[in-house]
Amino acid sequence: MNQRKENKTARARKRIERTPRHAYEMPSRELILERLTERGVPVPERELERLLRIGPHQREGFERRVAAMERDGEIMRNRRGAICVVAKLDLVRGRVQGHPDGFGFLLRDDRGPDLFLGPKEMHQLLHGDRAVCRIAGTDRRGRPEGKVVEVLERGQQRVVGRLHREHGILFVTAEDKRLSHELLVPPHEVRGAEPGQVVTAEIVAQPSKHAQPVARIVEVLGNYADPGMEIEIALRKHTLPYLFPRQVERLCAKLPDTVMTEDRAGRTDLTRLPLVTIDGETAKDFDDAVYCEPLGKGADAGFRLVVAIADVSHYVKHGDALDHEAKLRGNSVYFPRRVIPMLPEKLSNGLCSLNPKVPRLAMACDMQIDGDGEVASYRFFPAVIRSHARLTYTEVAAMLESDRSEAARHHRELRPHIGALYRLYQKLAQARARRGAIDFETIETEMMFDDRGKIERIVPVVRNDAHRLIEECMLAANVCTSEFLHSHRQAMLYRIHEGPTPEKLAALREFLGSFGLQIGGGEDPRAHDYARLLERVKDRPDAQLLQTVMLRSLRQAVYSPDNVGHFGLAYESYTHFTSPIRRYPDLLVHRAIKAVLHKRGYDPGNWHDLGAHCSMTERRADDATRDVVAWLKCYSMKDRIGETLSGTISGVTAFGAFVALDEVYVEGLVHVSELGNDYFHYDAAKHQLMGERTRKRFRLGDRVQVTLVRVDLDTSKIDFTLA
Repeated sequence: MNQRKENKTARARKRIERTPRHAYEMPSRELILERLTERGVPVPERELERLLRIGPHQREGFERRVAAMERDGEIMRNRRGAICVVAKLDLVRGRVQGHPDGFGFLLRDDRGPDLFLGPKEMHQLLHGDRAVCRIAGTDRRGRPEGKVVEVLERGQQRVVGRLHREHGILFVTAEDKRLSHELLVPPHEVRGAEPGQVVTAEIVAQPSKHAQPVARIVEVLGNYADPGMEIEIALRKHTLPYLFPRQVERLCAKLPDTVMTEDRAGRTDLTRLPLVTIDGETAKDFDDAVYCEPLGKGADAGFRLVVAIADVSHYVKHGDALDHEAKLRGNSVYFPRRVIPMLPEKLSNGLCSLNPKVPRLAMACDMQIDGDGEVASYRFFPAVIRSHARLTYTEVAAMLESDRSEAARHHRELRPHIGALYRLYQKLAQARARRGAIDFETIETEMMFDDRGKIERIVPVVRNDAHRLIEECMLAANVCTSEFLHSHRQAMLYRIHEGPTPEKLAALREFLGSFGLQIGGGEDPRAHDYARLLERVKDRPDAQLLQTVMLRSLRQAVYSPDNVGHFGLAYESYTHFTSPIRRYPDLLVHRAIKAVLHKRGYDPGNWHDLGAHCSMTERRADDATRDVVAWLKCYSMKDRIGETLSGTISGVTAFGAFVALDEVYVEGLVHVSELGNDYFHYDAAKHQLMGERTRKRFRLGDRVQVTLVRVDLDTSKIDFTLA
């Protein structure tokens, strides 16, 4: 038999083997794709059933398989309902990302290059939609361009924005500027809203090639400058859940107000151990309490550290209404003056919170730490505790500074305990330095408001040793948790932080090279390489500039069941255990610990999906709080137009330089057209704009004097000119 005939026979045999032999067998995905490809044209579903000899008893299963293939992007239906092979159509699926200027991009599911969507294509789409597009060449900038074939899923049902009236026509403009469409509102669907007010609109007719979207008003929020309106807008713009469903409230109502006697069963009684909470002045939900005692005398003595964490998992059971809502939220969201909790207040500020002088259920991590600051042993167990004091960072810092401070006198019985905590912190900090963890010093701010809710000023939050002390205690407990679960082969969500991408590393090396600096580690630098460079440059006048660029070269930390370590903290394995009141991943970890202690496994579902979801909710919360803070900063500057102020260039782009003002901690833009009478060229690697003729340079970290010329509350943007 010749080779060609043998190959043909082998292919026929494989085809026969994939063909269903019995009435209830399903044809494989491979066979379905092969039949569709052989036909060479879109095939109606009934014809495909005939080609594959699908019997009546197979039809339901076959339809499910076809639906799964459609969902996975292997096949799609055309406008006539016929089935096509996506790979043959040069089609791509993805999510639409809008732009304020009317164009957009298709972010591809296959992670290929984004497709540019011009205004004409975006006319039928909204930001957040899912669509199938055909690659239709490239645009003038050489970007792959897409043409819309089909809208798969609408991403927007409700939109928050402002109602307008022009020439008798009512419409809503979205607060999310990526939604560039105006939503037409029929006069009978206004619900009493006045032009200029902030409203929530429900889309009743999605956009098409020839028609704008139509909406009806479902909620009138009020006037734009009303106190707290910026938060109401952010909640709806970022689709943050903020009202608890009735089933959650009913479940909460059944919970006790205090720890019941039967809840203490099987728990270690730590109520006499002088555990304390140390938090900010305005905190109301207390996740963690700490206790420390020396194990011997002398500089080489070790310590016993007990970290007790609120036992949320005792009250929030897997799969109940509370659990479903906590997972949906993913985390608490902390706005200025307002918190959107992950759990109802009865739990977050009451039954679960480690409030002082009352018994509370906790999960304890009891650690023995040696004289070098390394954890020698640990154990986990459920406990009953009683916080002996609610301390603030300010109070603890004062106690560490002087035994004669008011805080030290008021908490005299706790001074030995606080002193031991501080000595332990020094050991842990030394171990951190040996490990090579990166320690970026960033400025955090707090907004101060008057009695009417109007912002008065922005002040820096000073990080003291009390902050660092608690941070190191929490890190130690989190590392023990990760090691404990990993050693028992229990799946979990790790908190992972990958090193810089090759592209960002190359850009960082080029930038540092212009300063005569280099980072060690070759093509694979470690955290200690970053830490050593930070130590080397910390006393330079441009230290803040160098730190900023180094920080921007790193990736964002996320949740994942795949452990790749934590680059920034220099841990091989790390997870989150210490904040189950406000973070859903921590709640999952608590359940996993209990499962191991009871010698059983814990499986809440697809760990990868959970990791992606919790990472998304964290980013969503960050985006929402960033929006609110940006608006409030704009509002605080609206009466200062014309003032000349000092600042530092905090960012450089092709269209200008961003300047962070001293003292007021507000950022705005000096547009490139305001930099001088010259053509300025942007150098991304050097983070600078350079004048073509004058050679004048504006670089990240440069000091400048600017004049405030414009504050736009609608877009939360501030504009400066050079003074």
